[in-house]
Amino acid sequence: MSRTTTSPTPGSGGSAEERPDGTPEGAPRPTRLIQNEATTEIPVHLLFRDDPGPGPQVAVDQVRPGRTPGGGPRSTQGLQPPTPRFRRPGQGTPRPAAQVDPALVERPARVLPGTVGVLAGACGAAGCVATSWWAGVLPHLAAQALHLPVYAGTGLGLAQWAAYAGAGALGLFGFGGLARGRTGRAWVLGLFGRYRGTVRRTGLMWVNPLLLRRRVDVRLRHWRSEPMPAADGSGVALRAVVLVVWRVRDTARATLGVEDHETYLRECVEAALARVPVEMPGAGRGPVETAGDALTRLVVADAGAIGLEVYSVQPVRVEYAPEVAAAMHRRRIAALDAQHRASVLTSVVDSVEDTVTRLTMRGLVELDDYERKALVKDLTVAFCAGRGETGG
Repeated sequence: MSRTTTSPTPGSGGSAEERPDGTPEGAPRPTRLIQNEATTEIPVHLLFRDDPGPGPQVAVDQVRPGRTPGGGPRSTQGLQPPTPRFRRPGQGTPRPAAQVDPALVERPARVLPGTVGVLAGACGAAGCVATSWWAGVLPHLAAQALHLPVYAGTGLGLAQWAAYAGAGALGLFGFGGLARGRTGRAWVLGLFGRYRGTVRRTGLMWVNPLLLRRRVDVRLRHWRSEPMPAADGSGVALRAVVLVVWRVRDTARATLGVEDHETYLRECVEAALARVPVEMPGAGRGPVETAGDALTRLVVADAGAIGLEVYSVQPVRVEYAPEVAAAMHRRRIAALDAQHRASVLTSVVDSVEDTVTRLTMRGLVELDDYERKALVKDLTVAFCAGRGETGG
């Protein structure tokens, strides 16, 4: 489409004013392609809602694609909508891990060999006998058995009672502090609510009798749980029995960090089962191992804070919950029946196809479409009937 231009009129000084569309002032307007076209102003702020206030008013002629009044291509710079900026979704806050007092760490307690306690107890007992002989209250038979000389004694006075107290205290501390350490067991010692150390030694030893002793089993242990609630990938309610292999690594945290570390471990396993889907037996080795690995990671992270070392958490028996067991049993039987029917039908179709192909390829029979369909129908009925009788 060409644009019609007119030369300037004489006496105008060789120049004429131009309209905004590029045509001289006295020249006729070009014919509009659309007769009812009207030049209106479009508020830019309605097109691009970036600015909260009203934007500048721009005429349609100024935003119409085409050429500028000078004849060059119209620049669209400044009219392009700004590129929207999307906020990067914030990452979810990770689940806080369980924390225990950092100062509560297992450390060895100070103990003495058992012979020290035996000697102290024997000295205390000997001191009591000597004090009784000194006071003259030792029985005559006991004095003869101990080959002590006959002594009338001075009676029970303040000195004798003090000697009794000292010898008795020594004997009580000596014999009362004796303890026997066993392999796979440890003693957690505390004094007036304060942790004083852990004893992992074996054999006879002497421990301060004023210390409170708590025995802890540090052997490798296997715990088979009771049926716990679980769910599969589809959300079907299950009951799972889990085998946990674990041991106590830090006796201080396991004993003093929680009220009962075995109960804590059981609740950690139950919480992990609520977060990890467990598959029914027969789903394949891959899903079962994946569920076991996920359970182990979760329980290790939760139980490690209290000094428990968990090696594996594996579901050993999975069954449907009582409320859905009957429905899922019927569903499973229906699925197995459908699978059996599909396999039988596939076998029958393959047999019919092989039979018809052999008959026609070897030239034993010549069949048109009608005869082929009839033969396929008869063979299918025969094969299906034979399969049914064989299965019955």
